[in-house]
Amino acid sequence: MAEQSFPAALNGQISNEFAASQQYIGAAVYYDSETLPRLAAFFYRQAVEERNHAMIMVQYLLDAGEEVQIPDIKSQQTRYDDVVGPVQMALEQEKRVTDEINKLFSLAREAGDFRAEQFLTWFVKEQVEEISSMTDLLNVVERARDNPLLAEDFLAREQIGDQGADPTAPPAAGGML
Repeated sequence: MAEQSFPAALNGQISNEFAASQQYIGAAVYYDSETLPRLAAFFYRQAVEERNHAMIMVQYLLDAGEEVQIPDIKSQQTRYDDVVGPVQMALEQEKRVTDEINKLFSLAREAGDFRAEQFLTWFVKEQVEEISSMTDLLNVVERARDNPLLAEDFLAREQIGDQGADPTAPPAAGGML
């Protein structure tokens, strides 16, 4: 990524964030089809959150006077072998995004782009929460593999994830819808 400009790299990350949103919709559809409404709702919320991350990046590029590229949408998986599969996918996805955000941060730092580095600080913090939430949920669904209603009960009792808008988040293009 070091050969890429920060705006070009951020456009690539916008594509990754939209793809993550679509992957989470696929997971939610799977849980909906299995009549696991709390797991479905969790992933629908995650999809909106990832979409908002993309829109925060869009707004940053607009504010910086840079070109914004909106990616094509590709089909996502909606079937899994068991209730653990979507959460395993999500944790892998969040680890990948953490690596991508860290590379963007390094690119901004190497380029001496303090504005971009400051912008990414929120995303670095956000990824800690994302990995923690998915790790916790994976632990629960692995234990509840044979009785996924236990995972539903867990989600009814516990709040995992940010459960809504973060007032410290940078502004998103179009507002956080």
